[in-house]
Amino acid sequence: MTGTGKLRRSRHFLSDFEIPQGRIMEVRMSHIYIALVGTPGILAAMIRGYIKQKYIHVVLSMDAELEEAYSVGRRNPMVPVIAGFEREEKEKVLKAFPTAEYCVYELECTAEQKAKIRETLRQDYERRFHFHYAVLGLFFILFQRPFYQKNHFTCSSYIAKLLEENHIVIADRHFSLVTPRDFMAYAEKRVIFEGKLCDFIKQCDFANPKLAFNMDKWYPEQYRHIFDPQKYDREAIYGR
Repeated sequence: MTGTGKLRRSRHFLSDFEIPQGRIMEVRMSHIYIALVGTPGILAAMIRGYIKQKYIHVVLSMDAELEEAYSVGRRNPMVPVIAGFEREEKEKVLKAFPTAEYCVYELECTAEQKAKIRETLRQDYERRFHFHYAVLGLFFILFQRPFYQKNHFTCSSYIAKLLEENHIVIADRHFSLVTPRDFMAYAEKRVIFEGKLCDFIKQCDFANPKLAFNMDKWYPEQYRHIFDPQKYDREAIYGR
């Protein structure tokens, strides 16, 4: 686990704020969250073989529980051929991939940066059917050649571009060449969870009863024994 994440600032960062002469500006800090996802499947196996790591999908969230999370990926987790920009619902991912693994990072940013990122995400979601998965981009990544087709992104390139526009630089390369490996290598992050998605959802339920997980609705019957309440110790996990 790395230390507390620090804000990465571009050399032009301070020029984005107008500071009245003779006054000290107070910058309110906040956080955004990156989830790296490992799922089974043929395409996932191909991507995993290229980037040499188990996490092959990237999600950007405005909260630690991944309730307001977005990504470029499958519009329906169970249908791999239809992809674009969508809200990422962890319960649906769990239903499609009961053995999915997640690694969740916390990145520090200013409240202003987070507000701008959230606004863009919500605007893009309103016009989500204009966005498509950049299938051709995968071949350009293979040969390390920058490539951009309007409104076509991979999960990594969309998030890298959006964060870069808000002065959070994930990697020193064109956004179209960014992969999940770059998010894992990003130094200015804090790991808040790594493990099975089913365990992550259970911990979220412990922390916030309002997000109670409907196991009967989402989780296949043959896996429900994983959610044995006796296996979880609230005090051990949360200190209360």
